Amino acid sequence: MFDSQDTPETDALAAPAPEAKTNGNRKALFAGLGAVVLLGAAGYGAYYALVGSHHVETDNAYVGAYVAQVTPLVGGPVRSVAVNDTQAVKQGQVLVVLDDTDARIALASAQADLATAQRKVRGYLATDQSLSAQIAARDADQVRAAATLASARSDLDRTRVDLDRRKALAATGAVSGDELTRAQNAYANAQAAYDSAKAAQVQAAANRAAAVGSLAANTVLTDGTSVDTNPEVAAARARVDQASVDLARTVIRAPIDGVVTRRNVQAGQRVAAGAVLMQVVPVQQAYVDANFKEGQLRKVRIGQPVELEADLYGGSVKYHGTVTGLSGGTGSAFALIPAQNATGNWIKVVQRLPVRVAIDPADLKAHPLRVGLSMKATIDTAS
Repeated sequence: MFDSQDTPETDALAAPAPEAKTNGNRKALFAGLGAVVLLGAAGYGAYYALVGSHHVETDNAYVGAYVAQVTPLVGGPVRSVAVNDTQAVKQGQVLVVLDDTDARIALASAQADLATAQRKVRGYLATDQSLSAQIAARDADQVRAAATLASARSDLDRTRVDLDRRKALAATGAVSGDELTRAQNAYANAQAAYDSAKAAQVQAAANRAAAVGSLAANTVLTDGTSVDTNPEVAAARARVDQASVDLARTVIRAPIDGVVTRRNVQAGQRVAAGAVLMQVVPVQQAYVDANFKEGQLRKVRIGQPVELEADLYGGSVKYHGTVTGLSGGTGSAFALIPAQNATGNWIKVVQRLPVRVAIDPADLKAHPLRVGLSMKATIDTAS
C-alpha cells in the first residue's frame, strides 16, 4: 500500500521561497520610499512656487544706527562729567559741564561794550540837536551881519555925500579946512565900518556852512536809526549774544535719546572745541543693513516687508521691518582698497549689496537691539 507521507521533495515544492518574500518586501519598501520622495518633492515644489520663490533671505545682516558724536563747541577745562558708558540718556540731559569762568568774563565785557555803544549813540543824537541849534544861531548871525552891513553902507553913503559937499565948498572958502578934515575922517571910518560889516557877513555865512557840515557828518552816524537800531549798538549786542551762547555751551547736553558709549573724557581734563568726548547711540532708531547677493535682488523693491531675527533673542522673537533703500554700491566698491577687476587673471566673485531695512519701533521697544548685532533678514518680494 502506498504511504501518503510527503517526501522531502514534496515539502520543498510546497513551501514558499524565502528569496521571493524578501524581494517583495524590498520592492514595497522602495515603492514607499519613492512615494515619500515624490510627495516631498511635490510639497517642496509647491512651497517654492507659492512661498519660497517670493522670499529672499540672508544672515549677512547687522544692526546699525546714526551715532551722535558729542563734541564741545567751546574749549575749556572739564568741571564735571555726569554720565558713564552704557547709561541711557534723554535728549537735553546734561552730559558734561565745562568751567565757565572765562565765558562769564567775556559776557561781562561784551555787556559793558554794549552800554558804552548805547551811550555813544545817545551822544550822537544829542549832538544832532546841538548842531541844529547852532545852525539856527548862525542864521541869526547872518541876519545881524546883513543888518550891520546895510547900516554901514548907509553911513558910508552919507559920509561920502558930506565929503563931496565939503570938497565943493572948500574951493570957495565956505568950509574950513578943519571941517573938511572931519568929513574925510568920517568917510574913512564909515568905509572901514562897511568893510568890517562885509567881513562879518562872510564870516557868519562860513560859520553857518561849518555848522551845516558838522550836522551832516553827525547825521550820517544816526540817520534812520534809533539807539536800539544803530549799527554800533547792534554790533555790540551781537557780541553780547555770542558771549551768552558761549556761556550756555559750557554745559554740554545730549543731542538725542540713546545710550552713552565710548566716553573718553574725565573731570579736570582740558578739551578743545570739536574734540569727541563720547557718543550717544539712538537704539530706538536702529536699522538693519542686510547684505544680499546680487542675484537675490531682482525682485527687491523699496517698501517691501521684511521679517527679521536677531541672534541675541533667537528665532522665537520676530522683528518686522520695511525696505527703505538700496546702497549706491557694493561693499567691495567702497572698501579702503577696492578690488582691481581690470587685471588679466580675474576670478568672478559674487558681490553683495547692502539693503537698508527700517525696524518697527514697537518691536524695538519690546526687544531692544544694539549696534553691530547679527540679524537674519527675509524679504517678501511678492508684495
